[in-house]
Amino acid sequence: MIDSRSELSDLRARLLVGLVIPAHPLALNSRRKLDERRQRALTRYYLAAGAGGLAVGVHSTQFEIHESNVGLYRPVLGLASEEARRFAAAGGTRPVLVAGLVGRTANAVAEASLAQELGYDCGMLSLGAMKGASEDELIAHCRAVAEAIPLFGFYLQPAVGGRTLSYSFWRRWAEIPRAVAVKIAPFNRYQTLDVVRAVAESGRTDEIALYTGNDDSIILDLVTEFRFRLGGKEIEARIVGGLLGQWAVWTSQAVKLLEEIKDARGAGIVSSGLLSLGAQLTDANAALFDAEHNFAGCLPGIHEALRRQGLLEGRWCLDPAADLSPGQMEEIDRIWEAYPHLRDDRFIGEHLDEWLA
Repeated sequence: MIDSRSELSDLRARLLVGLVIPAHPLALNSRRKLDERRQRALTRYYLAAGAGGLAVGVHSTQFEIHESNVGLYRPVLGLASEEARRFAAAGGTRPVLVAGLVGRTANAVAEASLAQELGYDCGMLSLGAMKGASEDELIAHCRAVAEAIPLFGFYLQPAVGGRTLSYSFWRRWAEIPRAVAVKIAPFNRYQTLDVVRAVAESGRTDEIALYTGNDDSIILDLVTEFRFRLGGKEIEARIVGGLLGQWAVWTSQAVKLLEEIKDARGAGIVSSGLLSLGAQLTDANAALFDAEHNFAGCLPGIHEALRRQGLLEGRWCLDPAADLSPGQMEEIDRIWEAYPHLRDDRFIGEHLDEWLA
């Protein structure tokens, strides 16, 4: 929970280091009710794997949990916060807790206040409910939410409920005093550049951390040094970490990957092998996220990977109609066989019983 200027400064510093932040899924049983045991096991897995943060109540957690008739927003956020405190009490580093926030201003502010009450550090604000709003209205909305909790911006691709946001919007967004980070997830190179350039030209790259949410381009985003010219002067920016649904699976390998990328950036050498690994990760993500069917099977695909590793009992979503698309299982079978080095089966196998205890 961030109240003081020093706490806000500490949060910025942690985010700017660059973290692996899994977008936390929702564990359900066959009756499509919360499976608390496996929900806790997922959180324990991410923390043991070395994730530096957790994003809960976001798209991968299923936006339906925000609905009052579902009633899962407080319980699910509370479970992750409780496990984070337990992990820190046992000597681990407390993760940065990011709460997903949705709805129009009154609802989003109420969720932000609840998230802060539950110990969350910042709120990642989806603008999906503001599709008809003007840019001025969007900025006012973001500023109001930032008064309640430090703001983690979110460029969500339209295919899964987002809206197109201009360079002008992001340039104005970057002026919000309590903005601490932004997840860039339009799955579009032009729009990704809009966000990076906007933050770079704001002069606040030492305050606002850039995180990739482009699951189709993770490594390319993380190895690129972005350079722009403004007023005859060159300015630089980097995407420092990732807040990703892809990193909700195979998380210990993702932690190793980010460290390898940081080492490569420090040495100023990005190997062809690292770029090849990026293409493999994109291929794997296409199967898990169901790119062929415009991401219709994204959440069941994530669940299927976690089911195969024993963390989830099944692929169930709150929406009974949500399941793998035709041919998606075969694609997951293909990438499962093709890229065993991307997975962390051994790590999970060694610890699964303790996480489920």
